[in-house]
Amino acid sequence: MESPAIPVISAPVRYNRAMENTTGLCVDEYLDARGLNCPLPVLKAKLALNRMQPDTILHVEATDPHARIDFEAYCARTGHALIHVSETEALVEFYIRRARSPQKI
Repeated sequence: MESPAIPVISAPVRYNRAMENTTGLCVDEYLDARGLNCPLPVLKAKLALNRMQPDTILHVEATDPHARIDFEAYCARTGHALIHVSETEALVEFYIRRARSPQKI
């Protein structure tokens, strides 16, 4: 018998501020954008960042091969800080610090 599929979380999950990951960064919210293609990972991250407080950190996991380019451009245009990127063959992880006064695009 097959086990049921694990649903993909499309909304950010609230982290406990004290939780740390392998990067040593304390993250406030997590967004699972695995399986989504451009432009959805960036759009979902934008919505999450809009709800977050300044200087909090969003952790995003994506599988889109162009996600790194998209997130770098998005952060450069808005003022959010892309503080860490971890990339493997199948997964890209982004750690984004929300800007105090992000630029609207």
